[in-house]
Amino acid sequence: MGDEKKTDLKKVKELVDLMIENDLVEVEIADGDSKIHLKRPGHSQPQFAAAPMHYAPAATPAAAAPQTASVSADNLVDIPSPIIGTFYAAPSPDSPPFAKVGDRVNPDTVVCIIEAMKVMNEIKAEKTGTIEKIMVTNGQAVEFNQSLFKIKPD
Repeated sequence: MGDEKKTDLKKVKELVDLMIENDLVEVEIADGDSKIHLKRPGHSQPQFAAAPMHYAPAATPAAAAPQTASVSADNLVDIPSPIIGTFYAAPSPDSPPFAKVGDRVNPDTVVCIIEAMKVMNEIKAEKTGTIEKIMVTNGQAVEFNQSLFKIKPD
């Protein structure tokens, strides 16, 4: 990827972060033939609609809304999906899964991949604990904030 594209992707990520930090619902920027329109309904995941641009907006799903932990009656905590996409438990069909029941995870542990708009996004646990349940199957479509794993927090 060229330096210009990396710079443009960085600018889009900065705009998304700015929207989230300032609770903005919509931003539109035009510069010559380039135009970007970012819109998010309420407080959920930003939705992107873009006119022709010189860079790929597909890298922005990684800038997801902050995850919130929900604690169930059995004191297990969810690891929710930060984006809509397809769940993959392993990096390839022949590889072992990133995480399985009984594995200990920390905030930086990659637990799965979610494919969104043909981009493979590594999903980190963002919590510390032991995986007690896997809530989805490999190749399953997942929604924003859907429970992927349940962990017993430390």
